[in-house]
Amino acid sequence: MDFCGTEFRYFGVVSAAFWSGNIRFCSVGGLMFISLSSRTIRLFLTASLLLSVFVAPAAAQVTAFRQAVAEAAARDEDLAAFYRAREFQGIWSGTADRSRRNALMEAFASAANHGLPAAKYDANALMAQLRAASTPADQGRMEVELSRLFMSYARDIQTGMLRPSAVVSAIAREVPYRSRLGTLQAFAQSSPAGFLRALPPRSPEYTRLMREKLRLERMLGNGGWGPSVNANSLAPGAAGDKVVSLRNRLIAMGFLERTATQTYDVAIQTAVQRFQQAHGLVVDGTVGSGTMRQLNIPMASRLQSVIVAMERERWINRPRGERHVWVNLTDFTAAIVDNDRVTFSTRSVIGATPKDRETPEFSDVMEFMVINPSWYVPRSIITKEYLPLLQSNANAVSQLDVTDSRGRIVSRGAIDFNAYTAKTFPYSMRQGPSEGNALGLVKFIFPNKYNIYLHDTPSKSLFGREVRAFSHGCVRLNDPFDFAYALLAKQESDPEGFFQAHLRPGLEKRVDLQQPVPVHIVYRTAFTNVTGGLQFRRDIYNRDSRIWNALAREGVAVRAVQG
Repeated sequence: MDFCGTEFRYFGVVSAAFWSGNIRFCSVGGLMFISLSSRTIRLFLTASLLLSVFVAPAAAQVTAFRQAVAEAAARDEDLAAFYRAREFQGIWSGTADRSRRNALMEAFASAANHGLPAAKYDANALMAQLRAASTPADQGRMEVELSRLFMSYARDIQTGMLRPSAVVSAIAREVPYRSRLGTLQAFAQSSPAGFLRALPPRSPEYTRLMREKLRLERMLGNGGWGPSVNANSLAPGAAGDKVVSLRNRLIAMGFLERTATQTYDVAIQTAVQRFQQAHGLVVDGTVGSGTMRQLNIPMASRLQSVIVAMERERWINRPRGERHVWVNLTDFTAAIVDNDRVTFSTRSVIGATPKDRETPEFSDVMEFMVINPSWYVPRSIITKEYLPLLQSNANAVSQLDVTDSRGRIVSRGAIDFNAYTAKTFPYSMRQGPSEGNALGLVKFIFPNKYNIYLHDTPSKSLFGREVRAFSHGCVRLNDPFDFAYALLAKQESDPEGFFQAHLRPGLEKRVDLQQPVPVHIVYRTAFTNVTGGLQFRRDIYNRDSRIWNALAREGVAVRAVQG
């Protein structure tokens, strides 16, 4: 008779007399069991009846608790490993664990402050469940549930609730996920309150965004920005009820000091300019249709943008680099940032709005620049744009050389362009260094599989546009020489002289950066200034709207806070 798998709950009280039979040990689910001969079982059961008088009920309760922990944890590999290493002892359930429970509940109570789902981390509901867990088995299950929620909370608040590429394929960001098991193990050995406070991103931007979120929530609870402005446009000199409505909204938004004026005067014009500056609009002091649309966006929608920005900040929760390049696609700018302060900024042109031309989001490291670069035309541009032109006119796009697989120039007269399709066209195309080169006179390289880089351009007029989405995906710079000087200043005593000396001969020249610089191509429709103040930009690729919808499906909601 084999009783392997029968659990005996008198651990630690079997007398030496029971070892006279055949005893075989086995392990199931991390618990130790024994296989006994029938004679030994009879002796065991007889002794059990005698010992039951002396065995404390607490032993059975401890065993029931641990069995419940083992069963509940078995469904999650990390939880099972954690509790197995602890012999299924709890970290939340004992009297000595009160500080740990209280710290977790306090963290859950403020989860919504971080833009996390309030219902998912409902501290009051959890406390009620804990009070209702009256049996050791119920307490064991709640023990595991608290650990599961802790790991979920830690992941959500550290590196975000969403997997970016699953929501928007163009977000090619490598999220710095932490080990769930490692986080739980570290927490069990740490000061609970301090550990939980250290989980959210520590970047200054995250702190500023959260502060602005809480401020807007309080304002929303007290009526927000009031009624929208019911006008198509307004200009200096106008008067009447519509100007009063504009005045009141600008005051509520913080762009205008309190005034009783009913005329579109200099004070209102200056306030409109401040609003336009904070929203990436042409700063002319006139409320045209574009400015009016931005003025009338509801506060709840602006809050959504801030919450999305906080989620995005969690996706990039790692050191950015004391010096790094920050390209915000929605702001059409590229900046050099030193210790959280912008030390150089220039306007940019980014990928156009068709999906196949949008600039992706990712981080990499800039290693070198090329002065007087050649432009090696991407295959997609050759086959989609230039081959049809060449099939109509072999001399089209004459500024480009047609090259073979070894880079040798091929005479166009020797090619029957109509004999090929986009799939079979065997040639490449290249434009040599020149002021008319599509890349201009300098490009900045951070090698990546998307073939995206920053570069100069001969098309300078586009930088005067309010919305600057025109490229095939790369980022064009309005002031590429100054950008190069700023980068070279770390390694050259005369960065401008060094750059110009290599520029003048007109020959292609690679210049390595002695200290490579991290590059972060981001997409923020809400962001802050170091000195304070919230900025908003248009969702040109409709990425943030998709992220918000995904967050809402997870239970994230805009809230209004009274008081």
